[in-house]
This record gives sequence, C-alpha cells and structure tokens, in this order.
Amino acid sequence: MHQIRKADDRGPAEHGWLSSRHSFSFGHYHDPAHMGFGPLRVINEDKVQPGMGFGTHGHRDMEIISYVLDGALEHKDSLGTGSVIRYGDVQRMSAGTGVQHSEFNHSRTDKVHFLQIWIIPDRTGIEPSYEEKHFDAASKRGKLRLIASSDARDGSVRVHQDVSLFASILDGDNRLEHPLAAGRLGYVHVARGSVTVNGIALDAGDALKLADEDAVVLERGTDAEILLFDLPR
Repeated sequence: MHQIRKADDRGPAEHGWLSSRHSFSFGHYHDPAHMGFGPLRVINEDKVQPGMGFGTHGHRDMEIISYVLDGALEHKDSLGTGSVIRYGDVQRMSAGTGVQHSEFNHSRTDKVHFLQIWIIPDRTGIEPSYEEKHFDAASKRGKLRLIASSDARDGSVRVHQDVSLFASILDGDNRLEHPLAAGRLGYVHVARGSVTVNGIALDAGDALKLADEDAVVLERGTDAEILLFDLPR
C-alpha cells in the first residue's frame, strides 16, 4: 500500500512569527484522514522568524524530536537543560510525566527552519529526559544514518517506542534500500530536494506512507534530504 501526502495538502498555520505546515492533525488543523501513522503522531515543518519563538509551554507522554534544517534554535526546559541546536543536531525530549520548555530564535536576521516530530511512547508516565546528538552531512550522504531508535544503537538518540528513524542525503546515482519486516510500516518525509521512493517521485515537503511492503527503495535524488521511519502498526 502506498499513500502520498503532498506538501501543498498539509495543514497550514500562519502566525506572523511562525509559518508551519502540519503533515498530521495538529492545533487548529484537524483532518480525520491524517491523525498519524502508527505511533508517528506529528511532523510539523516550522519556520520561525528572527527574534521570535515558542514561549514556555508543557508536554506530557510524548517523544519529541527536533531536526534542524537551517538556523539555530535555543532550547530551555524545566529539567535544567539549555542548548542551541543547529543543522545536523538531533534533539530528543521525552515528556513523560510532564515537562515545560521553550524554543527561541535569537538571530536578528535569519529564520530557523526545523522539523518537529512527535512519537507516541510505548508506555505512559516515564521520567522526563533530554538528549542531543550531532550527525554531520558526511554520515548521511549516500547512506541511511540511524538517528533515533528504541535501543540507542549505532550512536542514535533513544526514543521510548519501537521506532527506527533514519536520515539520508541523496543525489545522483545513489540508490538505497531499507527492508521492512512483516507487519512494519514505512514513512518517508522529504525535507528538501526531490527523490523517488518505491517508484513514486516526491518533492520537498511530500511524504509517502507504506504498508505491506517488503522494502523502502530510495533513488534518483536531487539535492534530497529525507527522513525514513520504520514503525510498528
């Protein structure tokens, strides 16, 4: 099964300081046909204006991953964590029993462009925690680099769910294949550029849901950066 989610069909949110596109229902955008995919609940493509950001707010029982594409995003939370993440950084916050945090763009001239990803954890009430790791472009170019997993293998950040999240940069003749075990779901989100996934051409902001497939095949990339999720049903 293939289901394409085109970039222009995502839910828009324009707040002046923030321009966002929601792949799944979020906030004031509600679409019963797009409530998530397996435990993948949110992919928001956010662009934050200079000198602006998200004020302190709370989360609970959610695994939250930030993947920065451009700019620098400052994070502060009630766990005492404070950091600035840039391109190549992957931030994971397990909200668990509850956490307060804020995100801010301190640049006077540049936007922050990042993907905000929410994954429903495999259990509720875990202790909140924070983790951040850097994955340079070379580690993703022409290969699938594991950046998040349930067991933190291969240097990935740990999420409390049976999910493997890979990042890749593809261009030219590169061809990658990721096998899907029986009963697993695949989800590919194109962060930028263009790529063909299982024979389907996708552009920046597009995504493809896959079920009952043996593998995810990525090829014919043009300046493409993609995220590939291997998910339980």
